Amino acid sequence: MRPLERFSLEFSCKTTPRLLFTLISTPEGLSRWFADTVFVEEDIYHFKWEGSEQRARLTQWKENEYVAFQWLDEHHRDHVLEMRILNEPVSSEVALVITDAAEPGDMEFSHRLWETQVRRLQRLFNP
Repeated sequence: MRPLERFSLEFSCKTTPRLLFTLISTPEGLSRWFADTVFVEEDIYHFKWEGSEQRARLTQWKENEYVAFQWLDEHHRDHVLEMRILNEPVSSEVALVITDAAEPGDMEFSHRLWETQVRRLQRLFNP
């Protein structure tokens, strides 16, 4: 198994930090854009996509600012997915910064996958 490299992507979101936080931190919100199904058992989030499942623990969060999930599956063990909300109060601009990890050869695929997922999220604000 090759080591994973961390990367960050920033996406503009035409919404409020409060709504965005709900969509990145709750099973109901995450099920609307990130995974087909999300549920929580104790402190473990279960993410299901078309026949696959990954589990993660919510390790850090600050309301309306960020969440961090530590993956529990063998391939991504100890890697953290962070979703951080940037809020510029003067201009009212809100952005979502995703920090994730991928194998070097899968970096382009991972970026495209995040772009697709975040487009689903953005459509929730601008149907």
